[in-house]
Amino acid sequence: MHIFKHSNFDFLRWRWHALVLSWVVIIAGLAVIWTKGVPRSIEFAGGTALIVQFEQQPSVEQVRHGLDSYGESVIQAYGDPSQRQVLIRVPTSGAESGDQMSMTKEAVTAALQHANLGNFSIVGTEIVSPTVGHELTTKGTWATVLSLIGILAYIAFRYQLSFAVGAVVATLHDLLVTLALLAFFRYELSLNVIAAILTVTGYSTNDTIVIFDRVRENLRGMRRDSLKDVINVSINQTLGRTVLTAGTALLSALALFLFGGEVLRGFAFTMLVGIITGTYSSVFVAAAIVTFWRGEGPTKAAAHAPAMAAASNAPQQPTRKAKPQRKVRAS
Repeated sequence: MHIFKHSNFDFLRWRWHALVLSWVVIIAGLAVIWTKGVPRSIEFAGGTALIVQFEQQPSVEQVRHGLDSYGESVIQAYGDPSQRQVLIRVPTSGAESGDQMSMTKEAVTAALQHANLGNFSIVGTEIVSPTVGHELTTKGTWATVLSLIGILAYIAFRYQLSFAVGAVVATLHDLLVTLALLAFFRYELSLNVIAAILTVTGYSTNDTIVIFDRVRENLRGMRRDSLKDVINVSINQTLGRTVLTAGTALLSALALFLFGGEVLRGFAFTMLVGIITGTYSSVFVAAAIVTFWRGEGPTKAAAHAPAMAAASNAPQQPTRKAKPQRKVRAS
């Protein structure tokens, strides 16, 4: 299926503009993370999560007012509105033992009864200690770092070091932009979000490798062209595939975001951002890093091509056949 026929867009013309835009978003996101931090779910911060079902749906503000004693608690509507459920997340207060942490559930139940919000029941409970949260944070960080190291090693072995650096920088760009937007919109960093980030890492790398593979093929047939022209041609040749892949993945993530419910909202948002920024970085960031690393001039093979062509096209002098020598007989 061909969406673009004979496209000839100069993508690398906008590489500086794209890099400036990326730095603006990343720096703004780091500023938000520095000042407000990234909200962490109880899987990483530790605490207690309760799903409460009411007979009559109270407003979130009423529930929040009833739990004023838990100043940092997170209260939000949960699931289908017809179920009249509310999710209450209470951070840990330093208690480590299971008996002490289970007391939080009883305290929240007593506070809700005292607030006179009607009959309710606890339909779900999740308790995570700070030790487990710290362990999950460490494992999530190491999973991301090791995946980047594996990407760098594979592409450096399979292609060239400049391509590997471009792919890793593009992947780091995707991670930073995703974290920045999560901080902007105050989505919690949960296990689902970590899974989405790792998925986005693989998606972005795959998209970058498709473009780099076409660049490697075109380097053989476009030896006299500059590297910038070769990369532009390669991106245009894979543009239809990129649009189809990114478009279908984006529609799937959008469906999850709209209809997947509150539990999958953070995961779907991370996938939406990651698909967009992954496609963007494969076209602009990764290719730009390769041109910065290797320059825009002809490749080494192309540099020798004119001399070889001149030698092959030079007129050759006709060779003279040696005259046969006469044999002299001795008298």
